Amino acid sequence: MSKISQDAYARQRMMLYCEQHGSTKASIRYGCSRKTVYKWRSRWDGSVTSLEERSRRPLSSPRKQSRSEEKLVKRYARKYPKDHVLGYQKASEYGYKRSYGCYKRTALKVLGKPKGKLKKHNKPKPYQRADYPGQKIQMDVKYVPNYCISNGLKYYQFTAKDECSRWTFREMYDEHSTFSARDFLVKLIMRAPFPIRLIQTDNGTEFTNTLLVTKSKHKTMFEDALEAMGILYQRIRIATPRHNGKVERQHRTDEMRFYKKMRMYNLEDGRRQLAVYQSKSNDYIMTCLKMKSPNQILEMYRGVS
Repeated sequence: MSKISQDAYARQRMMLYCEQHGSTKASIRYGCSRKTVYKWRSRWDGSVTSLEERSRRPLSSPRKQSRSEEKLVKRYARKYPKDHVLGYQKASEYGYKRSYGCYKRTALKVLGKPKGKLKKHNKPKPYQRADYPGQKIQMDVKYVPNYCISNGLKYYQFTAKDECSRWTFREMYDEHSTFSARDFLVKLIMRAPFPIRLIQTDNGTEFTNTLLVTKSKHKTMFEDALEAMGILYQRIRIATPRHNGKVERQHRTDEMRFYKKMRMYNLEDGRRQLAVYQSKSNDYIMTCLKMKSPNQILEMYRGVS
């Protein structure tokens, strides 16, 4: 016997009890409200089938997606199965007018993925967000994955991300050192479309010697360059990468959108491909920016006099 039939037979017993003792006692005995008893009593015609659940699907859906919109969702959901934001942006460029939430729900149905369980979110501690572009830049290093390198050498991606606009700058190096960090800082100053007030990093030796006992009082080339440029420097607490969460999240996005689709043969080739990705990345929309891109946010700040 199916669960629907079991529920229907339970409601029939409730109806029979209701006929003898009334709706109030029936609601108390079967643990439901009197409104529920009234609902099933109005449907009951003496048969069990009348007490089965009915379809809750609406008779008409005037705002239902058109066939052309469903085709757009299917195309880009299959093209970008793990990157719904990019798929939504591409679909919007070809005339998709629905919200991101509607696109994502439809894409999950197309891909046949079950709905994820609701996560218990911890209440975040008060955090002073950046009020304007350049107020705080998060900087970190990502190891280039071995599966996209053909010559067997190691390469590193230095990344800087603005907290306010989420504008991002990247460069690739074959050396994980403070010299590379200083060179990256110089290139960042030249490329950033805004003045930089503060830079935040972790406690890696490419940025600072604070954790080195023998060199803790000696500044690195990176720290000297910051001091010479008049830029404030801030380090996060030890073993707390979440405090640099914006640039850490960007590294995961770069892994999905860039490194899993590329193959590099040397440093020059990797830098060339990264420059192409860099020229496009700041035009990608983001949910944290209310479906705007970093370049659009910068234009909004430039328009404020």
